[in-house]
Amino acid sequence: MTRLAGDARIIPSLVAMAVLAACAVGPDFEPPAAPDVPGYTAQPLVQRTATADVKGGEAQRFVQDLDIPGQWWTLFHSPALNHMVEEALRNNPTLPAAEAVLRQAWENVYAEQGAFFPTAVVSYSPSRNKTATGITFTAASSGKPWFTLHTAQVVVTYAPDVFGGVRRQVESLMATAEFQQFQLEAAYLTLTSNVVAAAVQEASLRGQIAATEEIIKIQTDSADILRKQLALGQVAGADVATVEATLAQAQATLPPLQKQLAAQRDLLTALIGRFPSQEPAEKFELASLQLPLELPVSVPSKLVEQRPDIQSAAAQLHAASASIGVAVAAILPTFTLTGNAGTTGNQISQLFLLPNTAFWSLAGNVAQTVFDAGTLLHKKRAADAAFDQAAETYRSTVITAFQNVADALHAVQSDADTLKAAFAAERAAFKSLEIARAQLRLGAIGYLALLTTENTYDMALLALVQAQAARYADTAALFQALGGGWWNREDIPPAKKWDIQLIP
Repeated sequence: MTRLAGDARIIPSLVAMAVLAACAVGPDFEPPAAPDVPGYTAQPLVQRTATADVKGGEAQRFVQDLDIPGQWWTLFHSPALNHMVEEALRNNPTLPAAEAVLRQAWENVYAEQGAFFPTAVVSYSPSRNKTATGITFTAASSGKPWFTLHTAQVVVTYAPDVFGGVRRQVESLMATAEFQQFQLEAAYLTLTSNVVAAAVQEASLRGQIAATEEIIKIQTDSADILRKQLALGQVAGADVATVEATLAQAQATLPPLQKQLAAQRDLLTALIGRFPSQEPAEKFELASLQLPLELPVSVPSKLVEQRPDIQSAAAQLHAASASIGVAVAAILPTFTLTGNAGTTGNQISQLFLLPNTAFWSLAGNVAQTVFDAGTLLHKKRAADAAFDQAAETYRSTVITAFQNVADALHAVQSDADTLKAAFAAERAAFKSLEIARAQLRLGAIGYLALLTTENTYDMALLALVQAQAARYADTAALFQALGGGWWNREDIPPAKKWDIQLIP
């Protein structure tokens, strides 16, 4: 018993020595530094955008490093929009699917962490046996040839992570789980942004439909005037026919807008997790939305932390870095320790008659691949190439993110100028149309002059509505480009913060 106990202490001693001497081969990952750029645009941002005396024409101010609220869509002060986003977060299947993928990623981490510990297998093996009695050995041919054997044993196997291959594999899986975490945040940002964009587009279509209906009314009134003049013999029938054709063209533009509105309603219904027949009661008009007046402009060094796509790309880069260590460790020797202890007897009761029925063994193994036709070397080179690819993907993602912000900032500024010009053009066209209609009643102008002023006003009115909607869409796009404030979100429980300590 003393010798057995002394030998049994060999395994924990070897394990302790292996763990203390272990090192994780391969590169230690360092997150890429933020781009050293002063801003997003070549020219400085304006202090305030242009204004127009119309809905959505308020001046917006850029505020450097202003934090973004988690529920940034509430800045539009629309209860209907808030309700739609909340319902989308509850019912849209995109988020539960992303959460399930995240859970799967972490379960893979936990599964791989099991390799840090020994594996113990307990077995019990009963058998019924018959001895060959026809042989010449008397010991084998004497007595009854049948006997029963019961064997119970525990086999413990442990592979010390001497070169850190398992740790690098766990590191890679943890980076993959981090990637899925930010994919979840990206899904959250995309879903909320899509709801806001769809609501703004619905409001724009309703505005365009209202403008088209106003245009049809104006042209109908003009046609009525010309019909009266035709009855009095003041105009020719061809003139009336031309005006009626123009009216018919205006009426023909209404059904396509209504079709787009119906499709937009279907989109909103799907975004909140409903079927098309379950259309929500909420409807959106430009008049029901309030333009946020203070717009955040995060410093470039913070953008890389705020954008989920950049963080996802960094996590993929981290996973690729750890995979290099896994490939290097596979080239180096592997160590395995195995212990086997049990008891055997002809009856179950004899299994407990220790130490006479006990048996045990201790074994160690070191294996080193000496020839594989370059397989492991090429796998290591493949891991290096995968890291290079991930690094370039990360760089491309960062460039695209900065481009998104720059585009949004340019749009906010230029579309404010566009709205100002569109409003001035609409007012001038409307005044011109009123003069032309008054002159038409007096017979002072012909139908061609009337059609010209009507067409000018038609285009100006539709351009005004589209310019108004663009201000809201630009603002939503800027919030999305800056990351959407997911780090401050309070509308749903924040993602679980995983705290996994790697075994040294």
